[in-house]
Amino acid sequence: MGPMTASTGRRVLLAAPRGYCAGVDRAVIAVEKALEQYGAPIYVRHEIVHNKYVVQTLEKKGAIFVEQTAEVPEGSIVMFSAHGVAPTVHEEAAAGRLATIDATCPLVTKVHKEAIRYAKDDYDILLIGHEGHEEVIGTSGEAPEHITLVDGPEDVAKVEVRDPSKVVWLSQTTLSVDETMETVDALKDKFPLLVSPPSDDICYATQNRQLAVKQMGAEADLVIVVGSRNSSNSKRLVEVAKLAGAREAYLVDFASEIDETWLDGVSTVGVTSGASVPEVLVEQVLEYLTERGFEDVEIVKAAEESITFSLPKELRRDLRAEAAALVAERTGRPAPAAE
Repeated sequence: MGPMTASTGRRVLLAAPRGYCAGVDRAVIAVEKALEQYGAPIYVRHEIVHNKYVVQTLEKKGAIFVEQTAEVPEGSIVMFSAHGVAPTVHEEAAAGRLATIDATCPLVTKVHKEAIRYAKDDYDILLIGHEGHEEVIGTSGEAPEHITLVDGPEDVAKVEVRDPSKVVWLSQTTLSVDETMETVDALKDKFPLLVSPPSDDICYATQNRQLAVKQMGAEADLVIVVGSRNSSNSKRLVEVAKLAGAREAYLVDFASEIDETWLDGVSTVGVTSGASVPEVLVEQVLEYLTERGFEDVEIVKAAEESITFSLPKELRRDLRAEAAALVAERTGRPAPAAE
């Protein structure tokens, strides 16, 4: 084989890690377990995770997605999505006599707790994130009078605080790492005493997926990101791919959305998926590419991921109680008292 043949072959660079993060995996399983445990319908406030296919699949199993708590009939079960909710939503649920299961990602909960703590110490909190995004609405709701949203570096100029010596920044978990640091640097120029959170708010999965795309984008003519339009972390992967040097990058929900003309003159295609995307959708994209001569698949590995989160506590408690009752029924031993 001459030195030229390697580069003329059509190949696919497949990013690792890609797809499901621990928070998404937990949230999706929580809906499935709740449906098994309590039967349909289970109401879910907001899309459980920002993925069209996942939402459609769960709807078929009996999940009903609503935008507002008020849409849930009194006495029903409502689950809160992985993006988290403001305290007022918990109050609405209590007022509507709803049983709640909270599937908020623990890494989002961490940011909520930081917001509560800094607000209690009377800091002005600069929350870096996208206006209107479900996660930002939830975090802001923890301390609305202390939180100012900063939507990218261009927002910094208009930020005002009460006391420049008591300012902290926090962020949405699914942002572009580089752009966020650019925003932080601009904020530090304006407020030299700006405090940083104890640990970076952008989650491990967001960072790892961007890292893999950076490595891939430098070599790929085209990058296909599998993910939904309303998924912040998926949209960021498209931006990161382009900045890393990919000639083109596109976001698709399904392989059927790929336009064949994208492949014109392309020898290397990078493929990845957002944190709320099931692997089956990536497999379909790989099949599509194989059928068009892109048979050689190389893994681009940026990190190892082994993080898992336990199910929401409400579900764990009920599943334990059910298991105890089953043991009691089979053995004749009394079930242990509920916690």
